[in-house]
Amino acid sequence: MNITRTLMNVAVASAALMTLSACQQTQRENPLLQESSLPFGAPDFSKIQYEDYMPAFEAAIQEQRDNIQKIVDCPDSATFENTILAFEESGRLLDRVSRTFFALVSADKTPEIAEIEKKVQPLLTDLENEISFNKKLFERIRKVYDEQHDSLQGEDQKLLEETYKSFVRMGALLPDDKMERMKEINLRISDLQQQWGDMLPKATNEAVVWVDSKEKLAGLSDADVDQCQKDAESRGGKAPYAIVIINTTQQPLLASLDNRDLRRQVYEASIHRADGTGQFNTFPIVTEIAKLRAEKAEIMGYPNYASYSLEKTMAKTPENVYAFLKSLISQYTPKANAETKAIEDFARQAEGPDFQLQPYDRFYYSAKMKKQLLNVSDDEVKPYFTVDSVLQNGVFYAANRVYGLTFKERTDIPMYHPDMKTFEVIDKDGKTLALFCCDYFRRPTKRGGAWMDGFQKQSRQWGQQPIIFNVCNNAKAPDGKPSLLTWDEVCTMFHEFGHALHGMLSNCQYNSLSGTSVARDFVEMPSQFNESFASIPEVFDHFARHCDTGQPMPVDLKERMLKSINFQTAYALGENLAATCVDMAWHMLPSKDIPTADKAMEFETEALRQVGLLNAQIPPRYSTSYFNHVWGSGYAAGYYSYLWTEVLAVNIADVFAQRGALKPETGQDMRDKILSRGNTGDLMQMFTDFTGMKQPDASSLLKARGL
Repeated sequence: MNITRTLMNVAVASAALMTLSACQQTQRENPLLQESSLPFGAPDFSKIQYEDYMPAFEAAIQEQRDNIQKIVDCPDSATFENTILAFEESGRLLDRVSRTFFALVSADKTPEIAEIEKKVQPLLTDLENEISFNKKLFERIRKVYDEQHDSLQGEDQKLLEETYKSFVRMGALLPDDKMERMKEINLRISDLQQQWGDMLPKATNEAVVWVDSKEKLAGLSDADVDQCQKDAESRGGKAPYAIVIINTTQQPLLASLDNRDLRRQVYEASIHRADGTGQFNTFPIVTEIAKLRAEKAEIMGYPNYASYSLEKTMAKTPENVYAFLKSLISQYTPKANAETKAIEDFARQAEGPDFQLQPYDRFYYSAKMKKQLLNVSDDEVKPYFTVDSVLQNGVFYAANRVYGLTFKERTDIPMYHPDMKTFEVIDKDGKTLALFCCDYFRRPTKRGGAWMDGFQKQSRQWGQQPIIFNVCNNAKAPDGKPSLLTWDEVCTMFHEFGHALHGMLSNCQYNSLSGTSVARDFVEMPSQFNESFASIPEVFDHFARHCDTGQPMPVDLKERMLKSINFQTAYALGENLAATCVDMAWHMLPSKDIPTADKAMEFETEALRQVGLLNAQIPPRYSTSYFNHVWGSGYAAGYYSYLWTEVLAVNIADVFAQRGALKPETGQDMRDKILSRGNTGDLMQMFTDFTGMKQPDASSLLKARGL
């Protein structure tokens, strides 16, 4: 592949498109290329049109090219100011345009957005290659690193280190032939991830299970039946009701659905959504990405992609990750086996001694068992968990008590979808701190799962305050009815807001270092820690109020409900461990050993068998064919970080409990030593500074999970 010719062709094509776009824009200014007049500089979605994105990307890409060329052509000797700071500033416009556009790619991917993404992604990959392998630019960066590193301090030194190391990890020190191959790999991976991002949401949407009568939905609450009817209508109405598949393997509705054959259909629709048994097959994409990642690592001198990827994390090596996982697996396995036996024994009391528990039965009989033993069910507690109350009286209330934040709803800042709400975040000194936006309800144009991102990161250098958003996939009740949540969904809202706090409380000089710009196995810590506030009595009592009466949850029900949180928690740990080991197995392979697409599922099965996690009753939370964290996001060889950071989070929660969980002094200490600091220091040292612990205590994890 002739990369130079390709880049020239792209440049010519871009120039032609810019000329055409310029003609189209004569009647109006492109709002993406102007400083927004809205508060905080928020993107003005009332003005942005689909046709604005391509011209904005083209202009922003060209601006960064020009800025990079100015750095390269600078006649003065390389310094921190004229090279590192200039590089930090070079892509500011592109950062703004990208953050606005890719928010929609994830949360509201209309056909128009999908088509633009196909055109944009290759341009961005070309630009990244141009910059990463610009020898003259890297020579200047290396000169500053070699000559000025020790004379710099604090964030300046950290920015220099991160800039230099990122270039080295991309291949800036490679010989020409290997550098050319790296460019080809980057381009191809980008293309494959684009294909993945298009295929998986379609596969998940098409996996919907159509139901022709209300009677078949016996066991579901009225609210859930209403949601099935609404989902059917929004997806073409092929039948009166539809059960929509969410991103994980197990489906929450299986806990209530009486019809066993329908439970089987839902489960099988989930696990087969993208494995080729239907119209979608992601395995060819998966295996090629895995092979290219392995080759990339080998070019860089590593035995496999996991070794390459983990070098920049807290864990450092695959050996450390596996040691961590094996210690959990050994303690978890007997508890999981006992849990499965208990559920099957319970089911046989009703179904007979020959009943064989299947994975689509587990949630159903576990829920009945919980109801019998603890006298509590999801349907009983959901009326006390409305989206609005959990947000205002729970998530926001805890942030006010701990960090002194208050939240004022803004209706004058348009967002990309009418379901969204926007809040001005005010600090305890009365000064405006950030903007927080939330998009909580599912729709066909939104990918599965929940996440945090930002239209704008905090940066003193850029004079920016953060504009942070949370996205979830909760069911939206019909008009006039409150939208109710399960306890897991309550915890997800607290979780994603923990990420939001990491972004909103950031107080860093540089955009590249601020907020959540930290290692994967640290970034999930603030979010997992924030979940702990959901069950603190004062917070719980404040948000757990009945949707009709506004009355708090009765004491007896609250005690039963909180006691049930750790009921049969081996499953949740097991599905996470299994997914983690699937991820690691794929990325421990050298390129020559990557299986072909038709052997991908066989490889997953054998990988789970080897670590003792092949368990039909507890499948991976995500199987290979729909593991978006690994193939479509930034968690390749990194899904372990959810468990790793849960240890950190539990340790930090223990410190809060000792000092006073809702004490402002404890919150301020957490803010000063961790949440405000982004990636400006050593992450383990931040953990130590707050907890006083030299190393995390993994034994706390199983205890916290009730195991």
